Amino acid sequence: MENIWYLFAALCGYLFGSVPFALVIGKVFYKKDIRNYGSGNLGGTNAGRVLGKTAGLSVTVLDVLKGFIAMLIFWLLKTNTNVILLAGFAASIGHAFPVFANFKGGKSVSTYFGFLLGVCTFVIKSPWLFLIGLGIWIICLYFTKYVSLSSMVATNAASVLSVFFVNNNYFITVALLIVSLFIVYRHRTNIERIKNKTESKVKWI
Repeated sequence: MENIWYLFAALCGYLFGSVPFALVIGKVFYKKDIRNYGSGNLGGTNAGRVLGKTAGLSVTVLDVLKGFIAMLIFWLLKTNTNVILLAGFAASIGHAFPVFANFKGGKSVSTYFGFLLGVCTFVIKSPWLFLIGLGIWIICLYFTKYVSLSSMVATNAASVLSVFFVNNNYFITVALLIVSLFIVYRHRTNIERIKNKTESKVKWI
């Protein structure tokens, strides 16, 4: 029976993560397929650049909620900690490879933060790791103006720092690190642009 919970969590998390909110909001409210504009990425940053700040913020919040809600469901079902973690982990993968958008999605930054928020809420039961990760992202963005670099630094820093919060359940740290390193892989073209000083910078901070 327990194995079924793991399978259900993986499937449910993946499907939640696969919902392409950037695509839905772009088509429904702006009559645009953002895959044809900007970076073509189905994430909050590209949505903000193509559709405006309101759309970008909306997509970001909804993408965060994908990982969090997937974990909330299995917390409400009173499953074990690892099942809850698997749901959030799978949501991060689903966001990058969404079945509802030809497996071409975002870079999993927002869903990582949803995953992290779920870890802090349902497992660690302390908000500090999430707040530290968010704080690092804000500080890095303020000084560099690069969303991509700030995202990579913040997610990996939070994953490493999780060692001090997980009460010897290092499966949490491993899961967070896998996603954060995956985020670096997804940003490999951004890394090249940063090296070449051609990466776009935000102008509102």
